[in-house]
Amino acid sequence: MVRLYTEHLKVGYGERPIVKDLSVHIPDKQITAIIGSNGCGKSTLLKAITRIIPHQSGSVILDGGQIAKENTKKLAKKMAILPQTPESASGLTVGELVSYGRFPYQSGFGRLTKKDLEVIDWALEVTGTIDFKHRPVDALSGGQRQRVWIAMALAQETDMIFLDEPTTYLDMAHQLEVLELLQKLNADQQRTIVMVLHDLNHAARFADYMIAMKDGSIVKAGTCHEVMTHDVLKAVFHIDAEIGRDPRTNKPMCITYHLLKKGESSHEEMVDPVYTGVAASY
Repeated sequence: MVRLYTEHLKVGYGERPIVKDLSVHIPDKQITAIIGSNGCGKSTLLKAITRIIPHQSGSVILDGGQIAKENTKKLAKKMAILPQTPESASGLTVGELVSYGRFPYQSGFGRLTKKDLEVIDWALEVTGTIDFKHRPVDALSGGQRQRVWIAMALAQETDMIFLDEPTTYLDMAHQLEVLELLQKLNADQQRTIVMVLHDLNHAARFADYMIAMKDGSIVKAGTCHEVMTHDVLKAVFHIDAEIGRDPRTNKPMCITYHLLKKGESSHEEMVDPVYTGVAASY
């Protein structure tokens, strides 16, 4: 059963369309990576799926119902999102920030219950940030802060977590730290993880499913072996890439590439220019 999918989704800002007639499913309990060049609609798609921005037409379906009609608190119990640039946590301790993840479960005066406190500590433990609980968020390194934001998303107790470029501004070690944490959450707790990534090798290494976008449409969606190919990368990024195999994971990886000169490729060479893999076909 597919819990989350879009049908003929159209999203734009004013008169400018960003996502165009897009139909795609998100595999449940797997890691999905969305890739594509800057401005192709990756982040817009993520925001539309999580109802941060409205869609102009089409549908986003979750558990059989349209998210546009879902109660906000009920929706927040199903999906959590970590934006590309989280809001400032200035003046907050780690524990205070993570407690915000309990908002969907609070009522009345919003006081934290024993259950809330237990979930907060659990989220801190899982993300390896329990030792920072009483420290200011501002005093942490970039990698530590990112893990704290993920802890807040975990405290929301959702089955689905969406992340917009979670490794941005992090060095190589901290990037792996965050991605391995997400991989562990998926493996141990069956969380559905959906993330926008710029690094193609990270996407292929950590994702079970990849969605390659260009100009607001899907060029190819499937396993990393189906998406991480010379032809798909040529269509999406206009590059001539050499694809090899990661000796540790046997996943495909981009070994090297160069930009194609104007005229070296054409529209006709694109792979699956119209993607029709809507949920009903799976």
